[in-house]
Amino acid sequence: MAIQEGDIVRLNYTARVEGEIFDTTVAADAEEAGIKSQKDYAPIVVRVGSNHVIPGLDEALVGKEIGQQYEVEVEAEKGFGPHDMKLVESVNANQFREKPKFGMRIQSGDREGVVVNVVGKRAVVDFNHPLAGKALSYTFTVEGMVETVEEKAKGFVKLFAGREMDVTFAEGTLTLNLPAGINYDRRWVMARGIVVHQIFEFIPEVQDIVFVESFKRPEMPAEEPAVAEAEAKEE
Repeated sequence: MAIQEGDIVRLNYTARVEGEIFDTTVAADAEEAGIKSQKDYAPIVVRVGSNHVIPGLDEALVGKEIGQQYEVEVEAEKGFGPHDMKLVESVNANQFREKPKFGMRIQSGDREGVVVNVVGKRAVVDFNHPLAGKALSYTFTVEGMVETVEEKAKGFVKLFAGREMDVTFAEGTLTLNLPAGINYDRRWVMARGIVVHQIFEFIPEVQDIVFVESFKRPEMPAEEPAVAEAEAKEE
């Protein structure tokens, strides 16, 4: 059965730029490329046609068959966009915590950039995506369709928040069981609204979303035998 726009699928891919792997969902490819990451290597859940992946790959999914491997070449315009010189800015070096150097990555508000030159007391910072202006190649396989409400919701949480989460669905209500302390996770705080929007937009069975955060009383450490014995003698 050919994949159609609107289908929610499990997708494996390996992305290359100039022949070098820069992103993958496949553990063996990450190991081969020497990529060291704490991420879980597993298929991601995406809705075809909803820009859950870059446009060039998203478009390539339509019409493909489950279980077959494909390759697609993606031009910059349908990848991470062209390199925009308006995003290359001169910044006073006094704004840096340490002396700016070529190749240094910096954070400015919600933007991330890289120092591409230092002239006197000013640093030239490129705020384009590191892969802007570059042609990319993807090897990909649609591993299967995602059918259940729970699997779709878990997939969207993982896609946008990078977290595994237990979910249940009954009588139109989707319950997400939040890990303790999740509100200290900056990525989750930023992604929460997006996750809710995506679930309501693309999982019509869901009428209500409930977040449940629970805490367990910590277990008290067992009393050391020597201490217990000493206390007994004192009595």
